[in-house]
Amino acid sequence: MTVTQITETMAGVGGLPPYRSGEDPWTTDEVGELQAELEGDAARLRREISVAETGIADLLRDSGEGAGDDQADAGTKNFEREHEMAIANNAREMLQQTERALARLAAGTYGVCESCGEPVGKYRLQAFPRATLCMSCKQRQERR
Repeated sequence: MTVTQITETMAGVGGLPPYRSGEDPWTTDEVGELQAELEGDAARLRREISVAETGIADLLRDSGEGAGDDQADAGTKNFEREHEMAIANNAREMLQQTERALARLAAGTYGVCESCGEPVGKYRLQAFPRATLCMSCKQRQERR
């Protein structure tokens, strides 16, 4: 690998995200597709959060009307409420990761590992566009 190739690999070419050795460089079309996918995911997650919050509000409103429910009914309502809250929290976390990826794209830092500063890897980002860590750093994080 030449010095020029190493420099392009680390910094990306023409403002495009960096890529790892052995991967093809990003193209403008690929980055555009990735951005469109992230924007679509963000819109879908906002809708899911809205639906889940409406469901939670309905369950909380109905919880006062259930006075006199037997233990099975009360347990079912608690389970449904906790399930809706888990869905909403998961969607909020995914939305936060998606918005962070979009902000990193706009700032020109997308594709750089937040831990070691090496390229995250084009193929990893195509499979998981919200990734902020390269495989080595992610594996190290998961072992802790």
